[in-house]
Amino acid sequence: MLDVRRLHLLRELDRRGTIAAVAEALTFTASAVSQQLGVLEREAGVPLLERSGRRVVLTPAGRSLVVHADAVLNRLEQAVAELAGARDGIGGPLRIGTYPSGGHTIVPGALAELALRHPALEPMVREIDSARVSDGLRAGELDVALVHDYDFVPATPDTTVDEVPLLEEPMYLVTRAGSGATDTDATAGPGHGGTLAALLGPCADVPWITARDGTTGHAMAVRACQAAGFQPRIRHQVNDFRTVLALVAAGQGAGFVPEMAAVPNPAGVVLTELPLFRRSKVAFRAGGGAHPAIAAFVAAATAAVGRMAGAGGPAGSAR
Repeated sequence: MLDVRRLHLLRELDRRGTIAAVAEALTFTASAVSQQLGVLEREAGVPLLERSGRRVVLTPAGRSLVVHADAVLNRLEQAVAELAGARDGIGGPLRIGTYPSGGHTIVPGALAELALRHPALEPMVREIDSARVSDGLRAGELDVALVHDYDFVPATPDTTVDEVPLLEEPMYLVTRAGSGATDTDATAGPGHGGTLAALLGPCADVPWITARDGTTGHAMAVRACQAAGFQPRIRHQVNDFRTVLALVAAGQGAGFVPEMAAVPNPAGVVLTELPLFRRSKVAFRAGGGAHPAIAAFVAAATAAVGRMAGAGGPAGSAR
């Protein structure tokens, strides 16, 4: 009989690439991970791993077993959700991940909704980049998370995570008012025939303010500028869009913000709508969508986005 915990280790090795990364993520020692994977190989009766230089890679049998591990762990999540649904009321800890702008817009409203409807629930929020959410969910560090992806940086398909669409919003180019950095009309966005090259091109020679290297926001900014025909000269790297707006207003360069961060229109900057979008979603472990606490958070986040739109927030399409 194959051990489920060892199947989990094999799946993490497939996703993370090294035994050391698996050990660090799951707070094991590397030797313990190696030992448990060795036991799994003996249980399976066929080689699952092979050495490739200093790395360990999965054999075809190992990769096949990972597919089955995904299905097994998915069904276990469904079982946990079903058992939770049989209990009276919704309570206990709920570990929530969020990207920074979602943390000061969507999350507060969602938590207020949860407190009103499910006072026994104990939400705990952790800021995390969307690119790391899947790892955090699989490792059990998170139960649910707000994530996003951008045009030019689509989400990588992941069979270990399920997602519910929440909001789609346009991105804006931010320049300092009166700087002359752009020759385009601020209304010449996608609805007025503005192309990405035409809208970003006048900023090719100015400094840029992007998210930190290694984040989806950074990749989006670099690829958008490259698509417009130039390599951005990055001066500042910050993840908070409010800081981006303040730095642009101080004459430190140009940047990108989503509509969520551009409402209301801040003083000292010019916002130019781009033919570029950000999509926000709620993510959780595959099979866990029926868990009462997860379903409650999805409903609360959806309600929070609806209230934002009703109060003059992002006009992007709520899902």
